[in-house]
Amino acid sequence: MIAETGIAAKVRGLIGPSVEAMGFDLIRVRYVTTSTRTLQIMAERPDGSMTVEDCAEVSRAVSAILDVEDPIKGEYNLEVSSPGIDRPLVREQDFEKYAAFEAKIEMATPVGGQRRFRGVIVGLEEGHVVLDIPQGRVQLPFDGIEQAKLVLTDALIDAHQDARKAGMIELGDQQGAD
Repeated sequence: MIAETGIAAKVRGLIGPSVEAMGFDLIRVRYVTTSTRTLQIMAERPDGSMTVEDCAEVSRAVSAILDVEDPIKGEYNLEVSSPGIDRPLVREQDFEKYAAFEAKIEMATPVGGQRRFRGVIVGLEEGHVVLDIPQGRVQLPFDGIEQAKLVLTDALIDAHQDARKAGMIELGDQQGAD
C-alpha cells in the first residue's frame, strides 16, 4: 500500500479494523490542511460498490471512533466517499486490476530523471508497476510511488458503464459524502 503518514496513518490505524469489520475496504485516508482542515476517507465494498447510504454508515462509525480517540485536535471536516471512477491507485492489486487503463503516477524520487509519468498500466512485476508511456515501457518501484490515480478516459467510462449494466460494479460506483 502506498504509505500514509502522520495523522492519516494514525487515523487509518484507529478506524481500519472497524471499517473492514463493517464489510468495506478502506482505500485511502488523507488529511488536508488548506484554509480549512479536512479528513478524507475513501472506502468501498469488496465488489467496488459504495452508495450514499454506505458513505453515511461509514461516516457515523468513523465519527464515533474519532470522537473517542480524538487524533485531530480542533475542528475539521470529515468527508467519506467512494474512490470514484478515476480512483486513486494505492494497493499493488489496483495495478493488476486496472491493467490496460491509463494512469498518472508521481514518484517520491525521480526514475530516469523523471518524477511524473502518464501511461497505460501493463501490470505489476516483482514489486514494480509496469507502465507503457510514449517513450516506451518503464518499470516504477511500487514502494517509491508517492501518488497514483486512473485517468478519466473514454475507455474507463465505457468499462465502468459495461460493468454497471452487467451488475458488476467492480470499477467503482457512485460517490457520496456525509
